[in-house]
Amino acid sequence: MAGMSSRTSPSSHAARAWAVVLASSIGQFLVVLDVSVVNVALPSIRDGLSLSSGTLQWVVNAYALTFAGFLLLGGRAADLFGRKPVYLLGLGLFTVASLAGGLATDADMLIAARAVQGIGAAVLAPVTLSLLTATFPEGPARTRAIATWAAVGTAGGAAGGLVGGLLTDLLSWRWVLLINVPVGALVVAVVLLGLRERHEKTSRRGLDLPGAALVTVGVAALAYGIGRTESHSWGTAEVLVPLVGGVLALGAFVAVEARTAEPLVPLRLLRLRAVAAGNVVTFTAMTGAFAMWYFLSLYMQNVLGYSAVRAGVSFLPHTAGVIVGSKVAPRLMTRFGTRTMVAAGGVVTTAGFGWQGLVLSADGSFLGTILGPGILMATGIGLLMTPLTDAATTGAAAREAGVVAGLVNTSRQIGGALGLAVLGAVAVGATAAHGAAPTPGQLADGYAAAYLAAAALTAVSVLLVGLLPRAGTPPKQPAEAPPQAAEALVQ
Repeated sequence: MAGMSSRTSPSSHAARAWAVVLASSIGQFLVVLDVSVVNVALPSIRDGLSLSSGTLQWVVNAYALTFAGFLLLGGRAADLFGRKPVYLLGLGLFTVASLAGGLATDADMLIAARAVQGIGAAVLAPVTLSLLTATFPEGPARTRAIATWAAVGTAGGAAGGLVGGLLTDLLSWRWVLLINVPVGALVVAVVLLGLRERHEKTSRRGLDLPGAALVTVGVAALAYGIGRTESHSWGTAEVLVPLVGGVLALGAFVAVEARTAEPLVPLRLLRLRAVAAGNVVTFTAMTGAFAMWYFLSLYMQNVLGYSAVRAGVSFLPHTAGVIVGSKVAPRLMTRFGTRTMVAAGGVVTTAGFGWQGLVLSADGSFLGTILGPGILMATGIGLLMTPLTDAATTGAAAREAGVVAGLVNTSRQIGGALGLAVLGAVAVGATAAHGAAPTPGQLADGYAAAYLAAAALTAVSVLLVGLLPRAGTPPKQPAEAPPQAAEALVQ
């Protein structure tokens, strides 16, 4: 592997390389876990701090908005200042904010802590991926590393309900945040001892602050507007004003990036077909993928009457499906190619969503209603995410791995948030058609409609697979990219 000195033994080099995989995977697990782990603790948080329903919503939204808004800034900072220090900065912010949130005595303290947590997660998330893409050259080793990262990260979303339910029931709601403190300290130790970074010296030491401000405001405004659709219709000022403002800010961001000498996102990267197409397909696929955890959790608790812990345990087969799909994907990619595997993963996921939508009912059971469709959905998502991530990060230079990783994570986050808002509206519309006070059967009909809509959205991503370059097509490097091959991060 490039970057290994003559004095470094192969075994030592391999150990350090997989320390990168461990640090990246755990970091991604924490980021994804904290998106879902707080949900099951919300009733306890409301009672413990005497929060109103409107204030309680900001416990979730404060994290989601800052996370979405700072992703690109976090990715670019890693490219400019080094991945190891930026990783430690993000993890430090995340851990300290988790401690503050767990010790919060009122709503303001908790919401502020969640906002800082989101900033830390936004700095951390793109670095976890760019560490891998800069450490492992394009090929089977990188694909296997990304598969591990994708499996562990996606499993964090599935484990959130179980972990949150167990901690809330056995200890208190505070531990859904405090648990991050010892885990964060452990990961800091792994990074400090196991990572050896060789960061290329560069004169580009300044961040594009106008671009950073515009993209942060734009993405946050879009995420905020999408989130407002939970309580307002799409045509109201409460939704349209932030959405239009977000679009205008992102338009101004593109104009600034085209003219600045040191852009936050070099627009020439989008001339790489794999990067541009990979992000388009990722955005589209994620509009349906988030539905699996969200609506199934609501179905199990609101219709079948499961406790938070039982619902979390019921997600274990889904977690296994994601892990199996992610680990099998690299072998299948070697044989069939990235583009074919993206299509295959999309077809399997679409079939799982369709099956789930057809069998949801008020008298459903775990074996008859949840297990089969759930495993199919989860395995399809596992098969889909590894080749998609591999495709969207192919062809970029190592010095720009952070910004490419930030683009991928932003596509996922915004695609998922938009999709969940649309699917939530579908579920509410299908349920409201039955009356103002829906029965369990009517709720099940609403969730079923959301899964069928998710199947349609995921099917669109399958149709877009043709945008991805064919296997064996050499990536066309942007004109300003450095001519040398991407150097390894670990010596």
